[in-house]
Amino acid sequence: MLKLNRVHHIAIICSDYAVSKAFYTEILGLEVVQEVYRAERNSYKLDLAVNGIYQIELFSFPEPPLRASRPEARGLRHLAFEADDLDKAVDDLSFHGVVAEDIRTDEHTGKRFVFFKDPDGLPLELYEI
Repeated sequence: MLKLNRVHHIAIICSDYAVSKAFYTEILGLEVVQEVYRAERNSYKLDLAVNGIYQIELFSFPEPPLRASRPEARGLRHLAFEADDLDKAVDDLSFHGVVAEDIRTDEHTGKRFVFFKDPDGLPLELYEI
């Protein structure tokens, strides 16, 4: 049987590299591991770490096609980040002009969570531990 160790990374393609880079690094606080410009593809690749662990690749491509990304669309539903203090996290997002939905409680775990969107409308979730 196939043995998987963990999720290695998640790749995100953005429409405006500068805006998305600022969102993921300055607002969400992800750490830059490496940034590469690939001239042959006219594309940036930004490797980002969450709490010191490399997990996100942010790509730019010229005119990427749109993809349905609402939570109920087929395919990837959303990307979730763990947070210690959901109220503070939502306040921090709001300070930067990021609108979050109302905080809800997971009926199965009793944990609180909230959804918001990245600059391209990708649904993101904060899940309180």
